[in-house]
Amino acid sequence: MSIVVTGATGHLGRHVVRQLLEKVPADQVTAVVRDRDRAADLAARGVRLAVADYNTPESFDNLFAAGDRVLLISGNEFDKGRVQQHTVVIDAARKAGVALLAYTSAPSSLTAALADDHRATEKVLVGSGVPYVLLGNGWYHENYTEQLAPVLEHGAVVQAAGEGRISSASRADYAAAAVAVLTGEGHENTAYELGGDEAWSFAEYAAELSRQTGKEIAYHPVSTEAYTGILTGAGLPGPLAAVLAGVDAAIEKGELVVSTGDLSRLIGRPTTPLAEAVAAALRSCP
Repeated sequence: MSIVVTGATGHLGRHVVRQLLEKVPADQVTAVVRDRDRAADLAARGVRLAVADYNTPESFDNLFAAGDRVLLISGNEFDKGRVQQHTVVIDAARKAGVALLAYTSAPSSLTAALADDHRATEKVLVGSGVPYVLLGNGWYHENYTEQLAPVLEHGAVVQAAGEGRISSASRADYAAAAVAVLTGEGHENTAYELGGDEAWSFAEYAAELSRQTGKEIAYHPVSTEAYTGILTGAGLPGPLAAVLAGVDAAIEKGELVVSTGDLSRLIGRPTTPLAEAVAAALRSCP
């Protein structure tokens, strides 16, 4: 039996593998990667590597074994048919007879286009007969704290979310939830709605940045159309910019407020406060 993590060299995947190594022996962890060289640090810690690509179904042949517990981290190639990519993994897991497959999805409250692939993947997984866990991950602090340079340069937080609020948490928090499910018992055929303990608005985010930097940083709400233009002007492809602007529209409607408490219960501690994430990001800013 192995705990298998797909997308293991991505931002979330690395958090999951590191936290797994605190709970289980390294030889019980398999990291699925596309580039073996990028996972050299994981191999050095004794993690088993498997090279596979969501776009190459045959690369998943015989990758899983009966009794494995699998974390399917959703792909980020929005233009390559994510549902089909995920189905490749689910089919391979079903054929192998894995004990559990956990999927990093989105909260059920999110209706933006970003959630369409998640809902379709959930349908495939639930219908596959594989024991499943749906991890409805809310938004990450890092979606904003890793983009501080232009905010600090211009003294402004610009979003199309109006006065909407977000229950975000850190990647490490969501990784801890995945680890709890992969190493625990009694999670089969369950859906969790995951989000931070405290919801916040972009006005409050700007105020927190002002407090910690000593600079005046204001929140400037803009229309969805204007925000799409800002993103494409920054170099994002049009379809991706539209998806991200759609998330802001969903935030304005309250769709990323998750108040279940599932995340803090799963990880056995409070979620990481936004202020703590801001402080960590500012320490790493040049």
